[in-house]
Amino acid sequence: MYCHFQFVLANDVDSCESLRLGQYPFKPPRIDDATQEPENCKDMIAWVECLPSPNVSCRLSNGTEFRFSGEEVGFNKSLPCRNVSGYSYKVAVALSLFLGWLGADRFYLGYPALGLLKFCTVGFCGIGSLVDFMLISMQVVGPSDKSDYIVDYYGARLTRLSITNETYRRTQMSP
Repeated sequence: MYCHFQFVLANDVDSCESLRLGQYPFKPPRIDDATQEPENCKDMIAWVECLPSPNVSCRLSNGTEFRFSGEEVGFNKSLPCRNVSGYSYKVAVALSLFLGWLGADRFYLGYPALGLLKFCTVGFCGIGSLVDFMLISMQVVGPSDKSDYIVDYYGARLTRLSITNETYRRTQMSP
């Protein structure tokens, strides 16, 4: 029984795409300076080359088994990227902090009616400016065209987590 199990493991080599996270590093994507997103970002997906670690064997996409030395590209993996259209997070926060009482932040983000309302009411007597500063800082309020802010690729990006039908829920175990 033990020998049969060992024989199955020796002949059953998984595909390279099913390697675990520690078994392959990937080349970091080239970042576009203007958008701070990967240069090959199309349809909110960027592809990177994965290099299986030395002495890892896996089956390539053409069906051949290959033992890697750590220098060869084994497969490509997709990374999510964001849709940006030119609105800088740093500029939006600075406008909200210093000129928010004039509505400059809302004009910059593409909300002219709210910007004019804030201008006429002097930022809703300061309360609206404070609320807008917090909402823009937490990236709750974004550009009016539904794009994302330009934030440094390795900077302080916020990601919203949501629960969908694919969300795995784990029951709480009492301590």
